[in-house]
Amino acid sequence: MNKLTSLQLLDFVLESVILIKKRFINIKNADDFLDNDDSITRLEAILMRLQASGEALRNLSKRDHEFLLKTGSKEYWSKIIRMRDLISHHYTDLQADEVFDICQNKLDELNEKILKLKEIIK
Repeated sequence: MNKLTSLQLLDFVLESVILIKKRFINIKNADDFLDNDDSITRLEAILMRLQASGEALRNLSKRDHEFLLKTGSKEYWSKIIRMRDLISHHYTDLQADEVFDICQNKLDELNEKILKLKEIIK
């Protein structure tokens, strides 16, 4: 994701939200992520998309420190970017319930904020 445009980075995050939601189907609680190999593969795929989305948002923030703040607080975006760091550098510290909470409760808000950012760019 080195030289992608801001719009491409936002589109990548939107695509990630869609894929995460798709992979989250049939996960009813955090323990479902750990039931079998297929569930663990889903968890790992979701984590990869969360990590890559955090990287995309970090790159956007580096380009223009104020851009993300047009739709969310510094704390909001920092949490997402820190999740990227957690996945990248502290993978063994991750808890399935944290990922479950993100998938169940945070993706719609992220999607909405990214769509608003896309409108600002256009």
